[in-house]
Amino acid sequence: MIRRLVLDVLKPHKPSVVDLSLALSNIDGIEGVNVIIYEIDQQVENAKVIIAGGSIDFEVIKKKLEEMGATIHSVDEVAAGKRIIEEVRTPQDRSARI
Repeated sequence: MIRRLVLDVLKPHKPSVVDLSLALSNIDGIEGVNVIIYEIDQQVENAKVIIAGGSIDFEVIKKKLEEMGATIHSVDEVAAGKRIIEEVRTPQDRSARI
C-alpha cells in the first residue's frame, strides 16, 4: 500500500490550490494533502503535491487530478509498506567540492 506520494503537477489557475487540496483530501485513504506552488505562468501553475495516508490509490489520485484539469509531470517520491521510511543523508548525497 502507498502511504506517501510526492508529485510534480501542472494545473490551470482554476480550480484554486485550496479547491484542489480539499478535493484530494476527500478521497478515501488520504489523511493529508500539501500543495505548494513553485512556478506561475499566464495559463498554468506548477505545483508540488504531497499526499499522505494509510492506503493511497495512485490511479484514483491521477483521475481526480485529470478531472480538475491537472496533469502529473512526474512522480518524485513514493513511500509504500507498513510505515514510511524517512530519507537519510549518506556520503553519496554530498556535493562534490571543486
